[in-house]
Amino acid sequence: MHPRTMKAPLVLPGVRPSDHGREMSLDDFMSADYAEGYQYELINGRLYVSPQADQPQNFVELWVFGRLYLYALQHPAIINHVSNKARVFVPGRNVTNPEPDVACYRDFPKDMPFEQIRWQDIWPILVIEILSENDPYKDLVRNPALYLKIPSITEYWIFDTRINPAEPTLIVHRRQGKRWKKLKVAYGETYTTALLPGLALIVDPRV
Repeated sequence: MHPRTMKAPLVLPGVRPSDHGREMSLDDFMSADYAEGYQYELINGRLYVSPQADQPQNFVELWVFGRLYLYALQHPAIINHVSNKARVFVPGRNVTNPEPDVACYRDFPKDMPFEQIRWQDIWPILVIEILSENDPYKDLVRNPALYLKIPSITEYWIFDTRINPAEPTLIVHRRQGKRWKKLKVAYGETYTTALLPGLALIVDPRV
């Protein structure tokens, strides 16, 4: 076919990165078609778009997910579910559901039919984000304020990969009343917490 007579490709309607900040209802958010390669969250009733993790950050995400998944298998009374696809709904706010890279649950209703379980009805005790240069505001400023509003979340971890993804540092937010107490764990050091007794996490994704 001659180039002048070729038809333009059909562009299907859907949500794209340029829709960042767009007002959306929860129903529209849940049913929309999304362009691949980005993470989409609903924050205060508006679409928040950020890049998906690059491979180095994904490696760190899978590493910590694996450590916590194994811990959950060995300590189901402390953690009975670990997800890297969770949506966490913030109570008392216009529709706001950040999506942490990893979330751990203590009372996940595994005895319910799976099709009846809704993210709106369950809340984690621990959430984790992998920080990169792409959108540090989201993990360092926005999310601490949002996660603090969820009473079940006792700790919020941030693995900072900005300098060297292979040697991340860990920023821990521990709930202390109505605020977070922050501490930093250097690469190669071991982190322990009363939230997860028996866990000794060496901050090294190659271990």
